[in-house]
Amino acid sequence: MVLYRRNFVPGGMYFFTVTLADRRQHLLTEHIDLLRTAFRETRNKHAFDIQAIVILPEHLHTLWKMPEQDSDYPGRWKAIKSRFTHLLRKQGIKLPAAPEGGYRLWQRRYWEHTIRNNEDWERHFNYIHYNPVKHGWVKQAIDWPYSSFHRYVRLGWLTADWGSAEVNKIDITKSGEYP
Repeated sequence: MVLYRRNFVPGGMYFFTVTLADRRQHLLTEHIDLLRTAFRETRNKHAFDIQAIVILPEHLHTLWKMPEQDSDYPGRWKAIKSRFTHLLRKQGIKLPAAPEGGYRLWQRRYWEHTIRNNEDWERHFNYIHYNPVKHGWVKQAIDWPYSSFHRYVRLGWLTADWGSAEVNKIDITKSGEYP
């Protein structure tokens, strides 16, 4: 049995990968408004800052900055997953039942990585925004609608052609460190 150890850093920055149990489903993008509602409602109750995010049909990647004195990202993920599942059920979408009760929509675990420094943040930031291209959903990052990429183009951190042929670096020195 694998022993999972999570790193809890109050005010820390984290990269996450969260996946549906059935990777053939496209529920995250087919019901993007419900997923956005689940995120928004969770953030309203338990603050955290989304630094970057991409939603693909069956998984998502995101960078979070936790509030000072708070490291309870598992509670936030539980709330997001639970709320999205509830909202899908409320819409009449049938989900497979889990043997232990509830529904088998999400993979039980998720990938978490504590961001160590600016270079680590930049590497994960770029990974997030290039992910739809990597998986073949689009030819360039600008073409994927469910990504914070568009926000960073508006802010001037990235150009619209970033991620077309190769991953271009962003200039995080504008702020001195990650946002």
